[in-house]
Amino acid sequence: MRGGWNGKNFRRRRSILLWAKKNSDACWPKPNWSIFRHKKFSRSVWRNHLVTIPSDVRAKVKETPQYLRATSFASMDTPGPFERRATEAYYYVTPTENDWPDKQKQEWLTAFNYYTSDIVSIHEAYPGHYVQFLHLNVSLVSKIEKIFGSYAFIEGWAHYCEKMMIDEGYGNPTGTAPSEDDTKRAAKYRMAQADEALLRLCRLCVSIKIHTQNMSIEDATKFFQDNCYYEEKPARTEAMRSTFDPGYLNYTLGKLQILKLRDDYKAQQGDAFSLQKFHNELLNHGMPPIRLLREIMLKDKTKWDEVL
Repeated sequence: MRGGWNGKNFRRRRSILLWAKKNSDACWPKPNWSIFRHKKFSRSVWRNHLVTIPSDVRAKVKETPQYLRATSFASMDTPGPFERRATEAYYYVTPTENDWPDKQKQEWLTAFNYYTSDIVSIHEAYPGHYVQFLHLNVSLVSKIEKIFGSYAFIEGWAHYCEKMMIDEGYGNPTGTAPSEDDTKRAAKYRMAQADEALLRLCRLCVSIKIHTQNMSIEDATKFFQDNCYYEEKPARTEAMRSTFDPGYLNYTLGKLQILKLRDDYKAQQGDAFSLQKFHNELLNHGMPPIRLLREIMLKDKTKWDEVL
């Protein structure tokens, strides 16, 4: 990054991010609000030719079931490949609990303001997990390939989508003469996306430290507070998740592998490259490790092992 990560620049960026978390309309949307936003996300994907959406059927937005709330903020629950009756998909969002002290509620919501909740919806629904599920449903891969999937591919795709959507203009002003408010709004979306990327980098570090270097839950909580600027409540939730889901380091790993594959595929295709074609091809082969996708999508065998 230009300017380097010296102490002065680091403190400045940290203070900006902390200010944004506390001044961004901290309020997790209700399910009916999320449904309205999903229509906007799907239209944006369709209008910009980013990836084919194989079905008009939308996921149902519900509050997260009580038994899942302790470790989940938002999630996508899709039916399995053998399901013929309960074919609905659910986008779960976790509200604050009534019995939480006001301080805990505010801590939770500072991490998940309106701008961040849009990034989360991109990840979970359009064009993230839900669109990937729709492609899997209509793909010609075997049932075995529809059951078993790579963590790095599944979460890497959804996390990659967050950056890709912002890079492709989501949240940007649409007019030729944007106002100051429009420009600030676009900057908040970019900051929210960067904030989510920073969270996943912290997960990668904590996962390794918890399971190989005897990091404690207290130290992991402090790591999230110090390095992605979370308040205590969401920071502790992230730290606890590392104890039973060490694979959550794959969000970052998978995203980086997809970005590398995209660069190599773009160089191969030249003028024939398009994001939509790349994404459709990526999603057309089940949920394999991205290393195997390189063999399918890249003609140059010398490139196959260059996953990062």
